[in-house]
Amino acid sequence: MTEVSSAVEAVFRIDSARIIAATARVVRDVGIAEELAQDALVAALEQWPRSGVPDRPGAWLTAAAKHRAIDLVRRKETYARKLAEVGRALEDVPPPEPADPEDIDDDLLRLVFTSCHPVLPTEGRVALTLRLLGGLTTGEIARAFLATEPAVAQRIVRAKRTLGRAGVPFEVPEGAERAARLSSVLDVIYLIFNEGYAATAGDDLLRPALCEDALRLARLLAGLMEREPEVQGLVALLELQASRTRARTGADGAPVLLADQNRSRWDRLLIRRGFAALERAHAAGGAPGPYALQAAIAACHARAFRYEDTDWVTIAALYGTLAKTAPSPVVELNRAVAVSMAEGAAAGLALTDALTHDPALTAYHLLPSVRGDLLERLGRDEEARAEFLRAAELTRNARERALLLSRARDVSR
Repeated sequence: MTEVSSAVEAVFRIDSARIIAATARVVRDVGIAEELAQDALVAALEQWPRSGVPDRPGAWLTAAAKHRAIDLVRRKETYARKLAEVGRALEDVPPPEPADPEDIDDDLLRLVFTSCHPVLPTEGRVALTLRLLGGLTTGEIARAFLATEPAVAQRIVRAKRTLGRAGVPFEVPEGAERAARLSSVLDVIYLIFNEGYAATAGDDLLRPALCEDALRLARLLAGLMEREPEVQGLVALLELQASRTRARTGADGAPVLLADQNRSRWDRLLIRRGFAALERAHAAGGAPGPYALQAAIAACHARAFRYEDTDWVTIAALYGTLAKTAPSPVVELNRAVAVSMAEGAAAGLALTDALTHDPALTAYHLLPSVRGDLLERLGRDEEARAEFLRAAELTRNARERALLLSRARDVSR
């Protein structure tokens, strides 16, 4: 029984997104679709110990969930109307190939756009995406974001209710609406990756599982939308960033600064994958978007086998383009770092000082951290120490705090 249960859980974890997506196409409600998928899971736990694990367990679970969905629709008083709306889906026949190449007809893609709908707050989009597409349990999401299980459960429930009340259709939007919604989808995946790459709070700098979940979602989206340059740009960025993971912390878990990283520990396979995705983004045509530009910056780092070989002039120019394409104080701060390496610490400090009164960066610990580094390079040690201490006060990550306090102690030693 334990062996069968493990098999059921493993299959469901892998195929849950496809099961929910296929079921949602019938019922047009992701909340109900998830419940029906769970019902199919229970049915498997009851039947497979007697009948054995089927040859195609994922297909079995999908069929079981869809049959329950069809039964549910048929039980409704408005069956005739629902039948007309659902059409061939009730007959369990796949939809015909779309005549219009822009009409991307895929259940998973519909689920991506639904779970990341802008009608939801960011925290709701993240939780629902990890639940429906990432296959994470409520407890796993809670642990990843240092939240309580009840709080995460409420976010997921509220997200489902909001989608239902807003009447969000289970479809891929078209034209300008698709572009707007796609931005939300990419932002959610990037947010998930960033939380794994540099945890906002807690005792660990990295949460590798979140990075892996985001990469899997990005690759899935890239497979579904091969001709979207920004989707390929995001994949390139995440592959290249993830390639540095093993070198970003020491054996004790302490952060290792980019200049001190052992680049032989960078994952060359992920780097090659990142380069390939970046080439696909460029081949798709058009001016590069924010994710493609960030990927190009990451590629500059990946091409340098030593920190001293980094092409900071190109990186500074790319940040200048990014600042025009997607202006933000954080982009300007990153540009200041690149300029400081290309033109000198004084030039970088001038750009950084211009950001000190920006309300968006008031509690952003990396602003005083960058100023501390630049001031130290200019020999202004007391000012640098004060900035490192301020940055340590602002961060909620224990590993980053320890590094910043260490840098404050080491100034002018």
